[in-house]
Amino acid sequence: MSAAPIRIAIIGVGKIAVDQHLPAIAENSDYALAATVSPNHPGFPDTPHFKTLGDLLAADVAVDAVALCTPPQVRYDLAAQALASGKHVFLEKPPGATLSEVAALVAEAEASGATLFASWHSRYAAGVEPARAWLADRTIKSAAIVWREDVRVWHPGQAWIWEAGGLGVFDPGINALSIATRILPRPFFLQTATLFTPANRAAPIAADLGFRDTDGLTITMDLDWRQTGPQSWDITVETDAGTLALAKGGAVLTLPEGEQHAKDEEYPGLYARFATLVREKRSDVDVRPLQLVADAFLRGHRQSVEAFDE
Repeated sequence: MSAAPIRIAIIGVGKIAVDQHLPAIAENSDYALAATVSPNHPGFPDTPHFKTLGDLLAADVAVDAVALCTPPQVRYDLAAQALASGKHVFLEKPPGATLSEVAALVAEAEASGATLFASWHSRYAAGVEPARAWLADRTIKSAAIVWREDVRVWHPGQAWIWEAGGLGVFDPGINALSIATRILPRPFFLQTATLFTPANRAAPIAADLGFRDTDGLTITMDLDWRQTGPQSWDITVETDAGTLALAKGGAVLTLPEGEQHAKDEEYPGLYARFATLVREKRSDVDVRPLQLVADAFLRGHRQSVEAFDE
């Protein structure tokens, strides 16, 4: 007999929830959408909708898990409230506004017996696991990350992203770091960082970073939200066997023997992983990408640039 579906509620009905979470839930028989929560969105027909998580938890609606699709600045209180009620918690990336918040949630999940999942959707891009396997047997000479996009196209009207805790250009840039920490065989850490911050914003619009790994490998990172024309979400790794290139955010892998294609299923992969964790009563909270971003803010040199208005 198959297990009963996980009754899940979406908390925060914004673009990422509508574009990615809801379709992934709908196509996975391990889940049943139990409710949505948003103070601004009107909800959907035939699905219970609430203004707050507290309203949902007080209602006569059976929920096993919640997916938090809110801005990171408000995520801790919501996650803690859900865990205290025994609900499993799926965290959109980044898992929190600070590392200490996430550490607190890990302890709260352990105390409650609920699953806590810090999701990194770019790790589930089609080229990432084949890239990791290929690099495992190679001598790596250098690595370079170029993540350049037009913020007006990809993040219109998202004022929270410019505020303290919103990460600015690191909101997409952390996706690149989630891939790099997955595919590169050794831990790496920050050495240099310049953060370019508009005069009217709290978060950077661009950044240049330099990392090295525990064996001395150099890794460079170029982040920019001011890109026009072709957009770049690329990671290039030079090895003793030639060049590995991941393009389109990890969706396309090119090796010396040619380009590889596979069906790209980032959010379906995340939800399959979450279902497994819930069934096995385990958590998965990898904070390495967020640690690297925190180090950039801690150690980085801030350089003011002209004001930015959308």
